[in-house]
Amino acid sequence: MSFPLFPVQASTQAMRTDHIFFWLVFISGMIVVLVFGLIFTFSFRYRNGSSAQRGELPEWVSHDFEIGWTTATFFLFLFVAWWTAASSLGALTPSKSGLQIHVVAKQWMWKTQHPNGAREINALHVPVGEPVTLLMTSQDVIHSFFAPQFRIKKDVLPGRYTDAWFQATTTGTFHLFCTQLCGTEHARMIGDIVAMTPGDYARWSAAQPQADDVASIGASLFRSLGCSGCHAENSAVHAPPLAGLYGRPVRLSDGRTVTADDAYLRDSILRPGSDIVDGYENIMPSFAGLIGDDEIFALTAYIRSLADHPKESGR
Repeated sequence: MSFPLFPVQASTQAMRTDHIFFWLVFISGMIVVLVFGLIFTFSFRYRNGSSAQRGELPEWVSHDFEIGWTTATFFLFLFVAWWTAASSLGALTPSKSGLQIHVVAKQWMWKTQHPNGAREINALHVPVGEPVTLLMTSQDVIHSFFAPQFRIKKDVLPGRYTDAWFQATTTGTFHLFCTQLCGTEHARMIGDIVAMTPGDYARWSAAQPQADDVASIGASLFRSLGCSGCHAENSAVHAPPLAGLYGRPVRLSDGRTVTADDAYLRDSILRPGSDIVDGYENIMPSFAGLIGDDEIFALTAYIRSLADHPKESGR
């Protein structure tokens, strides 16, 4: 169901978000009606004053009523906060299944890359009924990925990865905006999200210019940049193995334990001295300024693929 004054609901998150919104409006409306009802009732009921005792209250007067409504209001607030937080957490945690699409924002366009290597500018084709995870970064300033029909909005930051996910429920073409002022052409940084049936998406994907998938591109970069000379199993250099690394906890030399996710891999490539793996020396050079976000996406995709095919890391 979609309210006429609201954008259509085109994702599972949209239905959940609207459900929370309307319930909060209803609860707030009931409180407003109650408060203003009491104000008007007391204003007319006691407009001529009353014989109630003024001044200091006697000891026998009970404060149970005040304590009761204050406590009830407090627990109502806690319930609403818990309910909205619990209902919204699912939208913050990316799905581990489905498509993972890389998104790079720059002044003033959206660049997207699919797992099979297909690239788009200011457009994003997705299948209906399948979770889609967006792994996003910016090449210059802060942008914000906003798809109103999907009810998702996430800031896209330079030098960092942010992620968001959605599952389209309706076919069609939907708006994509940047909602963070990012320069003179900010208002023109728009695009389309095209939700298609799985069959149509498969045909569209097959019709795109042939290209290696992202992980294969990353494997080629891994060799051409010399990474395999240190991280291969038979390498003479003592460097951390990458087979099965992605998604696992990593103990660092300073005692911290971090998860080997996309953000950790990015930092390891650009700032290898910031998080040194326990038991290894800081011998990895920084690739900051030598490779761009597209290459970093490809390298992390390759390392991520080694979690499923660990024997390939020795290539």
